[in-house]
Amino acid sequence: CSGCSGCSRCSGCSGCLDPDLVSVLAAGWYWGSLTANEAKEILQDASEGTFLVRDSSQQDYLFTISAVTSAGPTNLRIEYKHGKFKLDSVVLVKPRLKQFDSVVHLVEHYVQLSRTSDKAAMANSDSAAAAPNGMVQLLLTKPVYTTTPSLQHLSRIAINRRTRRVQDLPLPNRLKDYLTDYAYNV
Repeated sequence: CSGCSGCSRCSGCSGCLDPDLVSVLAAGWYWGSLTANEAKEILQDASEGTFLVRDSSQQDYLFTISAVTSAGPTNLRIEYKHGKFKLDSVVLVKPRLKQFDSVVHLVEHYVQLSRTSDKAAMANSDSAAAAPNGMVQLLLTKPVYTTTPSLQHLSRIAINRRTRRVQDLPLPNRLKDYLTDYAYNV
């Protein structure tokens, strides 16, 4: 599309997504055009909380999180409207779901929530994605990488888990730039 007049898939110009696509690709847990069945096969023997992000097979959505829940592998669409990402859910839960500037911020939020909350507390928060028959816990604890991440990338994630003040670290500027290129902790 030209400008930001809106397109059928994203309600905004696809150019608006470019920085987000770069961060999603750098994450290592974005699998691209994987189908739901292929994602289910990858997650088949994984523990609860294991997840990956892939392209959505539905026209109105860009991305889907495929994750293992207590009920087995499931797929959660990521909605993109007005420049923000959020999980798609039933109407009753939608107002409680947070919106994010990027897919990686969305995933990071739910990973952090999964790390710090127990299941009972999560059922009462915005982290629970509702199914028609009740609440299903969304735990995102372990990403499935497309390939083994480099030691540098894993180190960057570990540093970003510990501090958001990378510029204050006694490191060369080139290394600080590398750390801030992917400033997420997942």
